[in-house]
Amino acid sequence: MSRWVVVLAGGVGSRFWPLSTPQRPKQLLPLVGRKPLLVEQLDRLRAIAPPSRTLILTNASLVRAIRKAAPRIPAKNVIAEPKPAGTAAALAWASHVIAQRDPDATMISVHADWAIADPAEFRATLLRAAQGAETTDGLVTVGIVPTRPDPGFGYIEPGEPVGNGVRRVARFVEKPTRERAAEMQGQGYLWNSGIFVWRVGAFLSELQAHSPEVGPALRTHGASLKRFFAAIRTPIAVDHAVLERSRRVLVLPGDFGWDDVGTWDALHRVRAHDASGNAPSGPLYALDAANNVVHTDGPQVVLYGVSDLVVVAKDGLTLVTTRDRSADLKRLVESLPKKVQAT
Repeated sequence: MSRWVVVLAGGVGSRFWPLSTPQRPKQLLPLVGRKPLLVEQLDRLRAIAPPSRTLILTNASLVRAIRKAAPRIPAKNVIAEPKPAGTAAALAWASHVIAQRDPDATMISVHADWAIADPAEFRATLLRAAQGAETTDGLVTVGIVPTRPDPGFGYIEPGEPVGNGVRRVARFVEKPTRERAAEMQGQGYLWNSGIFVWRVGAFLSELQAHSPEVGPALRTHGASLKRFFAAIRTPIAVDHAVLERSRRVLVLPGDFGWDDVGTWDALHRVRAHDASGNAPSGPLYALDAANNVVHTDGPQVVLYGVSDLVVVAKDGLTLVTTRDRSADLKRLVESLPKKVQAT
């Protein structure tokens, strides 16, 4: 039984303005290491599936940039979504494509824009999830063992054991309050990471059984990517379209230093720190300055007597905000003059 990897690489990453742009979103930026996040993810996954069994789904506008960043991936394996339609449509089409080429395959789906501290354990967990999917014919999600009570994530309550560390999913929980997140962390709930593993036939069967939003469109327009996406009226996540409705959903705990790197502040968790807790990329001189996030494409940044800031210097433009407010950059960007937004 062969295994395929699917990497979801859409989105524009507006919360990483001014570094991220629609033409060069965060998955194509070297935010954590020296390589773009997408390339780092592909490097981690190469031991699981070769480029010939790796699909990348992305926005139509990013296909050229992604092919340039990942030249080993065959051109036909970089799939341009005609419009944003949610992860249910993206994973349905990916499963459909794989099923046509390799009907008995197992598919491992991840996102392009994550930081992973322990790549070896990451791969080992994915392989355990694949074994679980193959032996149970279930839909396996990897739930991350929480490191903090984070209200920004959905949570999974593990249910009864199935074997080899895999458990049934008792329920999915939408993003909670911080207080409730702390309670759930203590009760053994897991973060809903967006890592999914299944035999493509099992998923497509559950899609047709449970998702009127996506199933009929795939059944009717399976020969045309454009027509399939056009038939999806409202974007929907795979969690809502299939997983919350299916009785075949399983969860495997994972603990490998996962972070979805959603904001500038998140970089403080995944970058190396100096002696004062600053997380820099580029030239920084800091005196009596602590716990700042700095990203500069060239200009020297000097900090004196400040803490918990985000400073980004790029092409003559400098952004300064607090780490707390860095998650709300969309409001700022929308208020800016167009020529500043595009800088």
